[in-house]
Amino acid sequence: MKNLISLSFRLVSKILLLLFWVGSTISIASEWSKTELFYQHGKLLTPSFAGGGKHATTVITFQNASGWKYGDNFFFIDYLNDGHSDGFDDSEFYGEIYFHLSGKKIFDIKVPSEIIKDVGMVMGINASADANVMKYLPGVRISWDVPGFSFLNSDITAYIDDSDGILAGTANAPIEQDSFMVDVSFGYPFSIGEYDFSIEGHMEYIDERKNELGGTVHSWFLAQPQVRFDIGKALANKPDTVFVGIKWQYWQNKLGDKTADENVIMALVVWRL
Repeated sequence: MKNLISLSFRLVSKILLLLFWVGSTISIASEWSKTELFYQHGKLLTPSFAGGGKHATTVITFQNASGWKYGDNFFFIDYLNDGHSDGFDDSEFYGEIYFHLSGKKIFDIKVPSEIIKDVGMVMGINASADANVMKYLPGVRISWDVPGFSFLNSDITAYIDDSDGILAGTANAPIEQDSFMVDVSFGYPFSIGEYDFSIEGHMEYIDERKNELGGTVHSWFLAQPQVRFDIGKALANKPDTVFVGIKWQYWQNKLGDKTADENVIMALVVWRL
């Protein structure tokens, strides 16, 4: 029965993904779009199952957020390189994409709350190239209307594994049982005198599950807030073009490893394309 439920979740996820993809691609044009390229550098922690230790790691991120008639889309692709040949983050690509359909835009849903401005459906995909990991995340998004925030969203989704697993290749990550995720994403712009700053990022909780080897993948909490300074405006009177700052990465039980708690400050440079 459990396997049947899991297969049903996978089927529903793929159908939702197809619907979200078709809906977003047939839209005539984006109402808005924001593309950014990140450079991040810091000493990241390697989980014990990959050898442990901390290594100076460079992360290059390409991300885009856009809005269209019935919702919005967001994706990013990370390239990670720690310069350490241990099989973990040596030259790794990792990406996530989220399609959101707005209940307010599609159905003109009236939410009986002053602090909730929208409730809609979200469909996410998380994928890792090196470890051959594929996750589907169908769920619900609540968009909050809180003074000062440019956006504040809460996603509650399933966390469904559709990976190949170690039987398909020894370099692959083990298949995991399905779980759930709660994610909060936010943006908070502010100014000090004539200088512009923002605090933005996300926090996620993913619940505990087992993998195909019988091991426990412990629940984890990941927070990645950034503090940005609009240096483009300050130095060249070109606002919203170049930002510098720091990214704080706090990851309790990194990748489900009970012995790996990461707490690191990373240098951050952002180009808005």
